[in-house]
Amino acid sequence: MSPAALPPDIVVLERGWLSSNNILLLGSEQTALVDSGYGTHAALTLSLVQAQLASRPLDLLINTHLHSDHCGGNATLQATYPALRTHIPPGLAPAVRAWDEEALSYTPTGQFCPRFSYQQLLTPGHTIHLGGRDWEIHAAPGHDPDSVILFQPELRILISADALWGNGFGVVFPEIEGTSAFHEVGQTLDLIESLRPSLVIPGHGPVLHDVQGALDYARQRLDLFTTDPVRHARYAAKVLLKFKLLELQQITLRDLRLWARATSYFSLLQSRHFAGVNFENWLDDLIQDLIRSGAAQAVDIAGEPGLLNH
Repeated sequence: MSPAALPPDIVVLERGWLSSNNILLLGSEQTALVDSGYGTHAALTLSLVQAQLASRPLDLLINTHLHSDHCGGNATLQATYPALRTHIPPGLAPAVRAWDEEALSYTPTGQFCPRFSYQQLLTPGHTIHLGGRDWEIHAAPGHDPDSVILFQPELRILISADALWGNGFGVVFPEIEGTSAFHEVGQTLDLIESLRPSLVIPGHGPVLHDVQGALDYARQRLDLFTTDPVRHARYAAKVLLKFKLLELQQITLRDLRLWARATSYFSLLQSRHFAGVNFENWLDDLIQDLIRSGAAQAVDIAGEPGLLNH
């Protein structure tokens, strides 16, 4: 096996951007899934997992972090596999028990996640046996303060969640809430580099074989955001808009504006970084950016102006 090849017992289901990638780890005595995608894709996630497992049960479900696009399929998988044991990072365990959608970010992002439970915690500094191999659990704050990444030291394979993609890393959500976290993104990138992975399985996008190239690009983006936090704020707002469009596929501009008004992260971003601009004008400018970039298409929906996912 080439040093940068995935062994047959590690199966990556690349899902795009509404749902995170799903990683199946298939041992002779145990099966495990890392991350379960978005709630509206739960049936498809289940179908993809069942196609790989055939008649085998799913034994373990691992969530690298609790953003809706990484754990939205949990409830469906738990209902399908009653003996399934779910592991989550420790930070938001009380919020999961109480099902506090504000603390879990589902309300402030305007996103959807069916309620799920968990049985065990993914404690950084420990190892966990997944499939047929032991994986190190490392804290990876930045994108999410409670996120973890998983590293298999013999194969030097890293599951990076949203800490590293081929085109950077995920929105730094603590920065939306006014908490400085760009330095934590940098520390996590340094951690990844120190582990010297031969390949990286990201939370979104294809497996990364040029790990150093991805790290270099991520650091360039981080430098841009650190130097100009307004750039990150604008990026974050457009990501939230695009995510809603990916979820719904089409929406009238009136409904999109109402949704944004009711979604608190937009108010936080606008008041902290764009307070001199009227909210509706700021939002319309973001929408026009999506259209200009080709991420959305202006359409007529039942006689009203709207947006189509593109």
